[in-house]
Amino acid sequence: MHPRIEDYALIGDEQTAALVGRDGSVDWLCLPRFDSAACFARLLGDTDNGHWRIAPKDVEGPCTRRAYRPDTLVLDTEWETDEGAIRVTDLMPQRDRAPDLVRIVEGLSGRVTVRSTLRLRFDYGSVVPWVRKSDGHRVAVAGPDSVWLRSEPEVPTWGKNFGTHSEFTVEKGEKVAFVLTWHPSHEPRPPLIDAHKALHGSVRDWRHWVRHCRYDGPYRDAVVRSLITLKALTYRPTGGIVAAPTTSLPEEVGGVRNWDYRYCWLRDSTLTLNVGLSAGYREEAEAWRDWLLRAVAGDPADLQIMYGLAGERRLPEFEVPWLSGFADSRPVRIGNLAVDQLQLDVYGEVMDSLALAREAGLPTKPHIWAIQAALMDWLREAWRQPDEGLWEVRGGRRHFVHSKVMVWVAADRAVRTLEKNPKLQGDLEGWRAMRDEVHREVCEKGYDAERNTFTQSYGSRELDAALLLIPRVGFLPPDDARVIGTIDAVRAELSHHGFLRRYSTDETTVDGLPGGEGTFLACSFWLAEALHMTGRTQEARELFDRLVGLTNDVGLLSEEYDPVADRQLGNFPQAFSHIGLVNTALALFGGTGAG
Repeated sequence: MHPRIEDYALIGDEQTAALVGRDGSVDWLCLPRFDSAACFARLLGDTDNGHWRIAPKDVEGPCTRRAYRPDTLVLDTEWETDEGAIRVTDLMPQRDRAPDLVRIVEGLSGRVTVRSTLRLRFDYGSVVPWVRKSDGHRVAVAGPDSVWLRSEPEVPTWGKNFGTHSEFTVEKGEKVAFVLTWHPSHEPRPPLIDAHKALHGSVRDWRHWVRHCRYDGPYRDAVVRSLITLKALTYRPTGGIVAAPTTSLPEEVGGVRNWDYRYCWLRDSTLTLNVGLSAGYREEAEAWRDWLLRAVAGDPADLQIMYGLAGERRLPEFEVPWLSGFADSRPVRIGNLAVDQLQLDVYGEVMDSLALAREAGLPTKPHIWAIQAALMDWLREAWRQPDEGLWEVRGGRRHFVHSKVMVWVAADRAVRTLEKNPKLQGDLEGWRAMRDEVHREVCEKGYDAERNTFTQSYGSRELDAALLLIPRVGFLPPDDARVIGTIDAVRAELSHHGFLRRYSTDETTVDGLPGGEGTFLACSFWLAEALHMTGRTQEARELFDRLVGLTNDVGLLSEEYDPVADRQLGNFPQAFSHIGLVNTALALFGGTGAG
């Protein structure tokens, strides 16, 4: 039986990440970066596409229990067998030069025989490396990639079926540590790390980082786990945050809605900054702000909706035919064609983020306002165009209401920044006029007076969960009858077993794709926040409680949830979902960050 998405836990070193299953198998790992080719791709195929399992011999199923060590990204997985019990501790310590995957086996009771099966398959499970022995190590090489495997104390290994195998026994208190290290094959082996010192240092560093968290309200464990996850999805060298560390986990099992999320989206920027600033992580917020500035620098007409980890612009999309996909959900895609779309909302999100950073007192830089003014000058002419919208539809451009609302946000933040900082240069009156014109047009063309709701696009009767953000961004006050009507309409028409879809996929051509998808977790968090803003706090808290209840056994959320099959869907873990959890907790219980 194929594992479910929620069967996985995350470990990482803030430059890449691995997914570890309940059965003790590392089924996904890209080296050396989040967006590199995977060397373990069983997640999207089978065991021949690469994995590394450590578990008691003859035990095929899941572990007895597992958990992160409190306030860390260090994972403990335990098995109880007739022979005794063992624990496998998995981590990826912050790297000095090379990425290391550390797996420490410890005997807890009795005398247990343990088996390790390592199948390295470079280039997304397609390339079998040449493996040799060297100074007590197993060395695997193929093209640009080289991986070293060693154990402490050394245990015998043998090759079989293009894999590296070992068996050993542990008694109570005995430990065997494995370290897998990647480096470019043309370079010498990097310095060896001490696995036990790496474990101690990782636990210490994570707990020190968590102590900076300012949130001390209800659901603190869920909030802290979400913050750790967001930190783990941050590419430390640049400050960029990937939407997820995976590609092509399906939004519908067996369907084609499978996308690569190992990149950084501008749409997440304001919400991410709000999380960092409100929860006490100014350093991370500043790093994200600086990544944003580097990424958007250049001709405003060339602004993209997403970028690579260091701000790369070219993210070509292609399919990998040799992988069968998660639960046979094809195709498996690498790269993302949506990078070439026009999404006008990102201009609003960038302007909002930089205004928030300025108001929070993040150190300013002389070129920031020049970039913002250039964005506004371009947007003043371009905002009348239709676009693909924040959901990256592939069914043709429309005048999406959320996109126009975010154009209003861009103009509003520009105006407010000039009003508060009169020394800055800009077309204050022109931007005020633009702000008023956009507001007037949205209220005329994007509002259905008959149903008392804003609509997904001009002239449409369809709805969109992104309309819930109207009061959050300040386009209309929460007590406006049109806002309340929109919240009620969205909840009535897009609700599915108590959670929200992004939009209807039943009778629409808006996204140009066949099939459906699950409920979108970020949208359900937006609903909870919108209910709170309109005075329905008890309903908001009840919804929030149900959403937190969807986290898996180690506190992680994917992009979507299927309430009928009771399973998570989409790429995992998903930054947008965890950002929603933290921001909604701050709004409901934190006294800050209410937006």
